[in-house]
Amino acid sequence: MITQLQHAKNGHLTKEMKAVAEQENVSPDWLLNEIANGRIVIPKNINHDFPPRGIGNGLKTKINANIGTSEKRCNFAEEIEKMEESIKYGADSIMDLSTGGDLHLILNKIIEQSPVMIGTVPIYGVATELLRAGKEIKQLDPEDLFREMEYQAEAGVDFMTLHCGVTKTSIEFLQNDPRLCGIVSRGGSLLKRWMQDNDAENPLYEHYDRVLDICEKHDVTISLGDGIRPGSGEDASDRGQMAELLVLGELVDRARERGVQVIVEGPGHVPLDQIEMNVKIMKKVCKDAPFYVLGPLTTDSAPGYDHIVGAIGGAIAAVHGADFLCYVTPAEHLCLPTVEDVKYGVMASRVAAQSADVVKNVKGARQRDHIISKARRELDWETMFEYSLDPEIARKRKKESESGEEDYCSMCGNLCAVKTDRGKS
Repeated sequence: MITQLQHAKNGHLTKEMKAVAEQENVSPDWLLNEIANGRIVIPKNINHDFPPRGIGNGLKTKINANIGTSEKRCNFAEEIEKMEESIKYGADSIMDLSTGGDLHLILNKIIEQSPVMIGTVPIYGVATELLRAGKEIKQLDPEDLFREMEYQAEAGVDFMTLHCGVTKTSIEFLQNDPRLCGIVSRGGSLLKRWMQDNDAENPLYEHYDRVLDICEKHDVTISLGDGIRPGSGEDASDRGQMAELLVLGELVDRARERGVQVIVEGPGHVPLDQIEMNVKIMKKVCKDAPFYVLGPLTTDSAPGYDHIVGAIGGAIAAVHGADFLCYVTPAEHLCLPTVEDVKYGVMASRVAAQSADVVKNVKGARQRDHIISKARRELDWETMFEYSLDPEIARKRKKESESGEEDYCSMCGNLCAVKTDRGKS
């Protein structure tokens, strides 16, 4: 199998590249060059049939929505509803993070029903089955992890979060620079515990060539996980985080040499004044690989409103070069999100993405704002609704107001500034 990256390096424009170029309104030849240089990826497993989407430099900022069962709440129908709601409101990808129920059955059903790319974190399933068997994390067999990756690749997973940068060296830097919150990444914490209990190196790093073998075979995009990401603003940009990033830069090079597509995941909790620096350092160290961020979360003080916090950080990160935003829902840090939480998370990230794309002059972003602004001037409500990020809610709020059938809103009534300025009564 030849991957999208290998095709691009050979100068071959694939049907997936043509579809993305048309979708993004960019030159196919320009897109080909960006993919060949690793600045854009098209995560699409050869075993998953869906309309491809591109992530990276010069393209629309993309949105990921996390779904998945848990040990405490395992309702598969609800997770499918979350997936459908996410896609309805504009998510470009879905990550299945399930840890409850029949994990392979759930994953296969999600892949089968999803019209967008699917991501996973393979170590979740391996650790879940281990604990179900009454064993401890130190008993995890690395061979089980590689078998799980192979299974998911054959099933059609398009990108996998792999915490390859949690190494003996990066952990040593972390331990020599004490943190408030330690490691908050589930995958990162599992690997750190296994490594310390077994006095061994991270198998995903030590046997990275096996990772590349699996991903090359099925054209799975590697999402290099930030296993030592900060879990509080106080821990942001510390030595452990930066030590891991240096390892990820090395692994980006190795993936590209093998023709495997790769993106890099970024920090979770970062104060406003450090976001630009974090994005630019990552882009420098990882040679402009597409950057995938959770939030970032700019304050730790808003449980229940973290979708807003994440949107603030996401907009700033995207302005400075982040390409892929993982949504944050109001349930973050509190509980498994509901279907409604998922909608709010996707919409908050879409607002962030649109705000950033206007600044980055991504094709179509400024035009969208222009059309809505012009429609407001003309009191053309239907055009405003049509081009809104959420036409349904915009139309509903207007129609259900006291001036639902009028050409003005119930806020200003006949004192509408637009009508006054235009001399319209």
